[in-house]
Amino acid sequence: MIALVTATAAGRELAARLAAAWPGETTTYDGTVAEQLHAAWPRSRALVCFLATGAVTRLAAPLLRDKHTDPGVVCVDEAGRFAVALLGGHDGGANELAERVAAVLGAQPVVTTATDASGLTPLDTYGRDLGFRLADAAPVARVTAALLDGAPLRVESDQTWPLPAIVDSPTAGDRSNRPRSLVVSDRAAAEGDLIYRPPSLVVGVGASRNAPADEIDELIAKSLAEAGVVAGSVRCVATVDLKADEPGILEVARRHGWPVVTYPAATLRSVDVPNPSAVVDAAVGTPSVAEAAALTAAREAGRDAELIAPKRAGAMATVAVARLTPRGRLSVVGLGPGAEDLRTPRATAVLRRAGIVVGLDQYVDQVRHLLTPGIRIEASGLGAEEERARTAVALATAGHAVALIGSGDAGIYAMASPALQVAGDDVDVEAVPGVTAALAAAALLGAPLGHDHAYLSCSDLHTPWPVIADRLRACAAADLVVCLYNPRSRKRQAQFDEALAILREHRPDTTPVGLVRQASRPDQRVTVTTLADLAADPSRVDMFTVVLVGSSRTENRAGRMVTPREYRWLP
Repeated sequence: MIALVTATAAGRELAARLAAAWPGETTTYDGTVAEQLHAAWPRSRALVCFLATGAVTRLAAPLLRDKHTDPGVVCVDEAGRFAVALLGGHDGGANELAERVAAVLGAQPVVTTATDASGLTPLDTYGRDLGFRLADAAPVARVTAALLDGAPLRVESDQTWPLPAIVDSPTAGDRSNRPRSLVVSDRAAAEGDLIYRPPSLVVGVGASRNAPADEIDELIAKSLAEAGVVAGSVRCVATVDLKADEPGILEVARRHGWPVVTYPAATLRSVDVPNPSAVVDAAVGTPSVAEAAALTAAREAGRDAELIAPKRAGAMATVAVARLTPRGRLSVVGLGPGAEDLRTPRATAVLRRAGIVVGLDQYVDQVRHLLTPGIRIEASGLGAEEERARTAVALATAGHAVALIGSGDAGIYAMASPALQVAGDDVDVEAVPGVTAALAAAALLGAPLGHDHAYLSCSDLHTPWPVIADRLRACAAADLVVCLYNPRSRKRQAQFDEALAILREHRPDTTPVGLVRQASRPDQRVTVTTLADLAADPSRVDMFTVVLVGSSRTENRAGRMVTPREYRWLP
């Protein structure tokens, strides 16, 4: 829970806005400010205090114990102008919370941690969203200081994980110039200035009824040691569902903080393992529990798996260890129509956590200032959509965190469709919505999309023109507002003339038409005209123009296009 601490009516009003924006996420406490803070501290993952930073600092000082476990604290002034990440910027999540608070209140987020200020990826939270753990957090401050002074960073990893970019050297001038090393490994012998333990291992366990927890624990320790890997990279314990309540397995999982996952015997029976057992098959319905469960859970979490420690048997239990091959992540990101303030916060966040950005060169240029230094960029020119889609999918399938970018919404005449046509189930995919060109244009024109409407692309590069024309006739006959993308180019002009002729067959020449060129960009141009007027001079339309043709009910009111919803209470 996020605790909201207030002292005045102004603070309570701002807190109410946060509570309304985040239902179920916030709570409040009664009493003086000091009483509220003391009550909230042990019960909250973060606090938003509508107080001066000095007051919060004095009140919170006696409560501070450990930056890795203390809640994050954000201070908001009573005018709601600033959201200051005061304590727990990374571990407590205060930096991110300050951004969220600012977005709701229209405030300016204030983040002062050195890595964020310099554009350096925070080392104490690197890979946290994937479940990474630092083998030892003590060197983080020392390594971060060295990087800020210009020391180069060498990154090594046993496998490819979908991680954000990490800058190699943000500045110059480190006197020692000794490279620092960041190592991502489950190996016990791994060495480096910072070692991150990825959740790459699954321990499979089979057990007789009431198998002792100590025996299971010892078998796990021996199996991990035999494979040369560490317990810090174990993501879960896996077993057959008949053992879901086995006390010894549950106790071992509790000791280590590992979740337990279970599978039906029929599922485990289908897994090919090196050491099947007829005795186990007769007892539980599958010839393997430990090996099969380890492989099944690892394959579920990754895109493949290997058994690195085959079945080890004790008196009453068996243990095996599998290592997963990480799944990559493909984020298909809509950048919006071009204006900075029409790009969604989610799109910005996804771009910042990407390791590779793939996109049209002009779109990459739009967001280059948002990208983490050190990010890999795969840019290409117009007409290379298939190449970009295949490149992005191939990189994500190899395990990287890839952002495939496009203008507007990536799912509308953009990169989502070609990418998802070739992406398999061995890569995680997320689509980040964007403000479409049609929506940006409609907002400038008035309310032309107020009722039923259709989008069509006039480009016959991928779709034969006769098919497009038939679809346009159907939309025109249905009396839908029609939004035309890619209407007219220097080489393709006759199609747009025919499109206007088709529309004029079904609606009057006085029908309002909106033309928006370069919506939301510096050279934006907005025109409201009529169907007949546009047909007389179609040359004002090009590939950068969105054309919205009204239905028979669309009106021009005070220079704005309006398609009525036909409310009964309106005249």
